[in-house]
Amino acid sequence: MQNQAQPRIVVLDAETLGEDVNIAPITDQGDVTVHRNTSADQTAQRIREADIVIANKVLIGPDVLKGSEIRMIAITATGTNNVDLEYCKENSIGVANVAGYSTRSVVQQTASFVLQLVGQATYYQGYIAAGSYPRSPIFTHYGPTWFELAGKRWGIIGLGTIGSGVAAVAEAFGCEIVYHSTSGRNIDQPYQQLSLSELLQSSDVVTVHAPLNEQTRGLIGSDELAQMKSHAVIVNMGRGGIIDEAALAQAIVAEQIGGAATDVYSSEPPAADNPLMKIKANPSFLATPHTAWASIEARTRLVEEVAENIRAFIEGSERNRVV
Repeated sequence: MQNQAQPRIVVLDAETLGEDVNIAPITDQGDVTVHRNTSADQTAQRIREADIVIANKVLIGPDVLKGSEIRMIAITATGTNNVDLEYCKENSIGVANVAGYSTRSVVQQTASFVLQLVGQATYYQGYIAAGSYPRSPIFTHYGPTWFELAGKRWGIIGLGTIGSGVAAVAEAFGCEIVYHSTSGRNIDQPYQQLSLSELLQSSDVVTVHAPLNEQTRGLIGSDELAQMKSHAVIVNMGRGGIIDEAALAQAIVAEQIGGAATDVYSSEPPAADNPLMKIKANPSFLATPHTAWASIEARTRLVEEVAENIRAFIEGSERNRVV
């Protein structure tokens, strides 16, 4: 690639970056064609003559790579499961991802979820929105009990980069931090490590920041939720398959736990009959459409990192290469 002044670059799903982010750092890297979305039956034709392909969720495997001229795949995400890495390695196709760009964004949204849940924000906002406050006989209103975070135990499942950032925020609120390592290998931390059961039974707040893998798929189901305190809240910022969605919906409806929030789902977008979509109006449940990663700053960093990965590949560098 070093001798090619204008590499042919194809962006397959620019819509996943958002219309409000400037992608000039990418389009400045060569002769760029931008597609907002690409379906499975369009992929092979669109990448056939490209040197570099940029994608987030579009599946890129041998079926579309065979016969192409692709030398690099730049992933606009941390995960690499949409690309057949083994095939790319065998065929000298470079693959680069971007890690860490959304950490601050996800940490902030985790804290936002927790604060809204423990402060019963949905209920009290609803009280105002319904016009009830002007009719109150006193200056305040006592609805659902809410609690301070200071002195409470905050359990973190998955103490990686994001989990560690959340721990720092929780400490600032005066919480005691405990964690559970889903791999069993992350043991050198300044916090107490607990079994999953111990963490769920003793925590007032539980936040999930683990990846989805063989150890975490279905990690929290009805039995695990039943172990939580009745006032405790749980927030899933990892992956949807980690918590059984039907079990979580049932625990919320039955008021078995104090509340829950999620930004991730077992399939995205979720089906209309997803159990969590059926309780979307419940004041003890908060949900966002996989946006916790997507602050404008995070997406700007992502675009800039992808551009740097492409520039490095053209210059022969190994920057952020996974293959």
